[in-house]
Amino acid sequence: MSDTVDDVDLPYDEDEASQQEKIQALEERLEVLEAQNEEMRDKLLDANAENNKYQQKLERLTHENKKLKQSPLFVATVQEITDEGVIIKQHGNNQEALTEVTDEMRSELEPDDRVAVNNSLSIVKPLSNETDVRARVMEVTESPDVSYEDIGGLEEQMQEVRETVEMPLEKPDMFDDVGIDPPSGVLLYGPPGTGKTMLAKAVANETDATFIKMAGSELVHKFIGEGAKLVRDLFDVAREHEPAVIFIDEIDAIAAKRTESKTSGDAEVQRTMMQLLSEMDGFEERGEIRIIAATNRFDMLDRAILRPGRFDRLIEVPKPSADGREIIFQIHTRNMNVADEVDFAELAEEAEEASGADIKAICTEAGMFAIRDDRTEIQMEDFRNAWDKVQADSSDTEDVSKTFA
Repeated sequence: MSDTVDDVDLPYDEDEASQQEKIQALEERLEVLEAQNEEMRDKLLDANAENNKYQQKLERLTHENKKLKQSPLFVATVQEITDEGVIIKQHGNNQEALTEVTDEMRSELEPDDRVAVNNSLSIVKPLSNETDVRARVMEVTESPDVSYEDIGGLEEQMQEVRETVEMPLEKPDMFDDVGIDPPSGVLLYGPPGTGKTMLAKAVANETDATFIKMAGSELVHKFIGEGAKLVRDLFDVAREHEPAVIFIDEIDAIAAKRTESKTSGDAEVQRTMMQLLSEMDGFEERGEIRIIAATNRFDMLDRAILRPGRFDRLIEVPKPSADGREIIFQIHTRNMNVADEVDFAELAEEAEEASGADIKAICTEAGMFAIRDDRTEIQMEDFRNAWDKVQADSSDTEDVSKTFA
């Protein structure tokens, strides 16, 4: 039950205080209550914002879950359009069938068009052409704006990647003179945020090669046969943009250990992996195209993808040491107005579990703390507060992940 006015302790002695003192004390109490009310209002706004963010994430995940529960579709090619219907050939088993279509869809179709069909081989919808598919899922970046100077604490890993990727592109004659084939590819594995993608971009930048980035999850499609086709497209794009570096992130999405599962989804993932293995083995000339892959789940990878000839070098990219963290702090604060009191060595010791991505976030948040206090110079306390915030955000993210798992 809430307190009544009579129950509230007054900030004065009612018998001895004058009328003016009573008014002044009540006004001070009112100011305190208004400040508390304003603080609670801010907290309510923050809570509403967080709630909206989680609500949007819930809606997105619900939508994705609904899509995943839909029946799988197959890819087919239109062979001929007749008066009786449309003759199609299904990809994968080359089965031909005559299917009826509406007049509206008939007007949209032409021979050699790709279409999605269901289990009864009825056309569901036309599919975009190959160029559109490539443009949607592949990011081709020429000369990424990342150099070796932007990477700290990974000198040994950097050297191994350069030997595997950079040297065969820049000095192929050395391998011919020695009489060996250059390493076929490199697999980077380690915790998230440790610099695997930056390593790949730096190599592509230093070699002036085209950087083609593909996430393994983007190769997994609900259309049967589409994942394998995208793998072929990926390597075709690389050949068109030689010299090129193909970087496959999250490769565990398509190269996980094979199981006895007979579901269409698992079978499609395995088909995609087999196409990737075939493309990696099928390179006759390795001089102009290099392959780099990255994963956070090395333990999930199939042994076939790890054998020599596909990934000859398996390089662990761990979280940085204290010296590495200090270097990364210095890299990300090069253009920041940092106070003389800031001790990066001390910060590196305090941020013991921080990855390279965490340190970048710490530097950004430290700058935000300075801006919030209307300062242009970033102080040591800003970095400490930023590290506390990054840790708290990371903990909240893990809690949300468990909630939706």
